[in-house]
Amino acid sequence: AYVYALSLRPVYLVDFAGYKPAPAQELTRARTIHRYGLSGVFTAESMNFQKRILERSGLGDATHLPASIIRVPLDICLRTANEESHAVVFSVIDDLLAKTRVRPDDIGVVIVNSSLYSPTPSFTSLLMNRYCLRDDVVTHNLSGMGCSAGVIAIDLARQLLQVYHDTYALVVSTENITLNAYLGNNRPMLVTNMLFRTGGAAVLLSNRCNEWRRAKYQLIHTVRTHHGPSDKSYACVTQEEDEVGNLGVSLSKDLMSVAGDALRSNITTLGPLVLPLREQLRFLGAVVLKRVFGTTVMSCLPDFTLALEHFCIHAGGRGVLDELQKSLKLGEWHMEPSRMTLCRFGNTSSSSLWYELAYCEAKGRIKRGDRVWQIAFGSGFKCNSAVWKALRTVEGAAAVEEGSPWAQDIDVLPVHVPKVMPIDEDASYVPAA
Repeated sequence: AYVYALSLRPVYLVDFAGYKPAPAQELTRARTIHRYGLSGVFTAESMNFQKRILERSGLGDATHLPASIIRVPLDICLRTANEESHAVVFSVIDDLLAKTRVRPDDIGVVIVNSSLYSPTPSFTSLLMNRYCLRDDVVTHNLSGMGCSAGVIAIDLARQLLQVYHDTYALVVSTENITLNAYLGNNRPMLVTNMLFRTGGAAVLLSNRCNEWRRAKYQLIHTVRTHHGPSDKSYACVTQEEDEVGNLGVSLSKDLMSVAGDALRSNITTLGPLVLPLREQLRFLGAVVLKRVFGTTVMSCLPDFTLALEHFCIHAGGRGVLDELQKSLKLGEWHMEPSRMTLCRFGNTSSSSLWYELAYCEAKGRIKRGDRVWQIAFGSGFKCNSAVWKALRTVEGAAAVEEGSPWAQDIDVLPVHVPKVMPIDEDASYVPAA
C-alpha cells in the first residue's frame, strides 16, 4: 500500500471559473414569486407555501433565474433548456481557458455533471464539437447524481489522471433550472422552485509535473459515501410525476435524517485521513459508546477545525447549513462562504462548492498550506468529500481581478441573513419594469 501511494501522481487544480449570470437574469424574491404566480398553474395555497419557503430559505434579493422562467408566459421547453445550459457552460469554459492559457488541444479528459439535463448528443459531445477537442479525448457525462455530483466528477478525474499521464482534465458542474421548474401543486415538489438558481463552474485539473508551480491547490483526499441500499435514503429525493402528470423533484420529510446518516458514514472514513491522533482516539471512543450504550455519535463528533482551515458545504438551503453547523460545531466564520453563496446565488446544485471556494479566495482567506474541505449531499443518497491543500497564497484583489463571480459584491459581504425575511405581499404582484 505504501509503494502504491508513492506511485500515485499528484493531481493539481490549476484554476477554476464560476458563472455570473447577466444582470437581466437577476430577480428579487418578490419578483420570483410574481413570475411563478403569472403562470396561472398554482393555487393560492401553493403560492403562499412557496412564499413561506422562500422567506425562510436563506436566499437574498439578487439571485438569478434563466430567461425561460423570467419570460411571460413561462417558456419551458428543450430549446430554452439548451439555451440556458449553453450560456452557462460556454461562459465558464471560455473564462477558464483564458485564465489558464491552456489550449483545447492540451485537454485529455472531459467530465460534465448535470442531473436533470441529459441531451442527445451528450453534453460532452457538445463540448467536443464547440472547442474542437482531440478525437482521443476521454469523456464522461454524469447525470441523475444530484447536488454531490461535482465531487464525484472530481474523484473520477483523479482516477483517470492516474491512467492518462501528462494531460489536463476539464470538469464542468452545472444544473438546468428550466427543466427543474415544477408547475403543479404537490407540496414536496414545490420546494425546489424556491431554492434552485442558475449557476455553473468549470475546473481544470492536471497531473503534469510542472503545473505545481502555478497550480492553486493539490487534491489530497476524496471520500464517497452512497446509502443507496437503504430504501429511505434512496427515496428521499426523486424525480417523479404528480397525480396529474406534472414532472418535478420531490423532497422527502426524511431528508435531514438521511443526510445526517450519510454524513456520519462519510466522516468516519475521512476522519482518520485528516485528523490528528488525539481527535481520532476521541472519535473512536464516541463510536464505541454508540455501539455499546446507544449514545448519539453526533454529539461526540471530532473537531475538524483542528485539521482543516476552510469549509465549503453545499449550499442546499438554510436548514441543511444550520444542521451541518450544529453537527460539525462550526463557527460563523467557517459557515460564511456557504451562507453567503446561498444568499447571493441560491442553490446552484453541484457548482455551489466552487462559488464558496471563490468566496474564500476573494476574501483573501486562502494561505499557502491551508486545507479546504468540500462536502456535498445528493440524491441516492450520497455524501461526498474532497480535501484540497493550497499550494500558494491567493490574494483577494488578484482573485477579483481574474473575474471572480464575487467581484461586484465581495466588499459589502458578509451580510446578516435573518432566519425569516418577509416578502412584501404587495410587491410580489407588481410587474417588473
